Amino acid sequence: MKTLDVICAVLLAIGGINWGLVGFFDFNLISTIFAAVPASARVIYALVGLSALYEIGDFAFGYKAMRERWCEAHAVRH
Repeated sequence: MKTLDVICAVLLAIGGINWGLVGFFDFNLISTIFAAVPASARVIYALVGLSALYEIGDFAFGYKAMRERWCEAHAVRH
């Protein structure tokens, strides 16, 4: 699960950077990189969206489990 957390964090960072570029400069980096294959850009957008849903669910319902995955000191005490 820790690997999935890292993958989701990276995807969310990519999505955040892309939205920042769109907001500040009207430049869509994902569409520019994947212009030759538009379906691949849609896949990236879908993965970013799924990552957001995963993180929302993890924070809302699985915070204790996430904390135990990431905080070894906490896990050692219990």
